[in-house]
Amino acid sequence: MKAAFMLLVAALLASARPVAAQPQRATATSPFLGGVPSGTATSEPIRLTVVAAILRALDHNLGVLEAEDAVGRAEGARWNALSALLPNVRGSIDERRQKINLAAFGFGAGPDALFPGIPAVVGPFNTFDARLFVRQSVFSAESINDARSEAHALDAARLSRQSARDFVINVAGTVFIQALAASARTDAARAQLETADALYNQALNLRQSGIIAGVDVLRAQVQQSAQQARLVAVTNDFEKQKLSLARLIGLPFGQAFSLDPAIPDLPAPTASLDQAVERAFAARPDLQAALARVRAAEASRAAAAGSGRPSVNVAADWGGIGLSPADAKATYSLAGTVSVPIFEGNKVHGRVLQADADLRQRQREADDLKASIYYEVREAFLDLDATAKQLAAATTGRDLAAQQLTQARDRFAAGVASNLEVIQAQEAVALATEQFISAQYGYNLAKGALIRGVGSSEETLRQIIGGSR
Repeated sequence: MKAAFMLLVAALLASARPVAAQPQRATATSPFLGGVPSGTATSEPIRLTVVAAILRALDHNLGVLEAEDAVGRAEGARWNALSALLPNVRGSIDERRQKINLAAFGFGAGPDALFPGIPAVVGPFNTFDARLFVRQSVFSAESINDARSEAHALDAARLSRQSARDFVINVAGTVFIQALAASARTDAARAQLETADALYNQALNLRQSGIIAGVDVLRAQVQQSAQQARLVAVTNDFEKQKLSLARLIGLPFGQAFSLDPAIPDLPAPTASLDQAVERAFAARPDLQAALARVRAAEASRAAAAGSGRPSVNVAADWGGIGLSPADAKATYSLAGTVSVPIFEGNKVHGRVLQADADLRQRQREADDLKASIYYEVREAFLDLDATAKQLAAATTGRDLAAQQLTQARDRFAAGVASNLEVIQAQEAVALATEQFISAQYGYNLAKGALIRGVGSSEETLRQIIGGSR
């Protein structure tokens, strides 16, 4: 028996270890536009493809990492709720030395004492008690539904994590394509500046030959200055787009990189609009997460109502008590309790009202999200059709603008037209180029938006990289 009590003491002392609290970090920016930098910057620039950018974003984007942390918190909350249904075991060791004044408890001294001959003050004496306590809930409607609610909340957190992954695939791809569009605008502005330089030199030569007037040289110089300013502006925009991309995918500080312009051919939609909408309703993890939160709210409502119902618990303890560990004697107790709430000042009614309001809010949020998905898919179909038509028209317009500029330059060189016609042709080329860039990259963005809309972002990514991730 002595060995058993010594083992019990050792076990209780070994379990009494402090747990360090982990501080939570807050951010004031949109998490999907941020990332956690990882790795060491290389001395040589790296070549970044759109697939590599997306894969890195899945590992380092702040929105995805916070969604994973939310799953961890939901798992912890579920275990906390389950603890009310699982056995609760604790241990205690109590050893004390005490001296008691019996007179303070009504056992007076003297001839009128209740127990003559016993002194008013007894002790000092020792007491040692080592004991295990066990408590088990047999039935509690409140605890059962609390556990169900947290289980649904955990499902919602996991689905939200999947939604965050789908969303960051779309965000990283969108920012990458926007950076490519900014790069294309930079290249176009540089080519237009080279054309303006050539036209300015041509105007100088023609002016020196007496073929044109001085005002044509001034027009060419003004156009040259305008193209220089345009190149500075689009180059600055391109560099800022690269910074945004580097941040959201978590590149190391100072890492130089270039963009690979090759973009995988995203699949064109084969389903009708109605089919795409039905697929979105079934596959979108954010909608499934919203429905899981509705189920969690329903269980929370049942838990609130269940707090007014009887509950059954069993409690037991076992240990040894004596003057010292060596002479402790085994004792135990076993009790069953039925707790019946009779009146708690309408506390249950208040909790049910709050739970009803929460449930209505969750239901409305799910309905609103479903409507949002419906219109999102419809808009994606409209954008896809419009950008496809714009791309076809912009391609033709770019070719025609280039021909117009060539003819205007020839007419100017022949002296049959002023360079005003050339400048107008230059502006037409710039406008046609911008329309082509917007349509070209807008078409890819529209396809990406539709993929995101129907909830197949990660599935499409796996098809592109040829395996699971």
